[in-house]
Amino acid sequence: MSIDRKAAIAAYKERKTIAGIFVVRCAASGQAWVGQASNLETIQNRIWFSLRQGSHICRNLQAAWNAHGEAGLTFGECERLDDEETAYVRNALLKERLLHWRAELNAEAI
Repeated sequence: MSIDRKAAIAAYKERKTIAGIFVVRCAASGQAWVGQASNLETIQNRIWFSLRQGSHICRNLQAAWNAHGEAGLTFGECERLDDEETAYVRNALLKERLLHWRAELNAEAI
């Protein structure tokens, strides 16, 4: 294994992740779904993958995908959280902010 590859792997493992709240919207139906993620940079890819496979756990979101396709849905960030010292504090804050955004956007949870 080359030194550059080892350095790249080490840098990847040490990178900071950004936790936060996201929203998926369907333009045609006006529906919205809100979720929380420990890594906002990767969550859209994960959701889109499960929707393409027809296996997303949120049936209403999967139905909207099936009816309107990928072009009918949009992904957006609602809020990014500051780095927290402990996972416990971060998870409690994520739950609190998720409830806030669900109420604010009149959205279902993902």
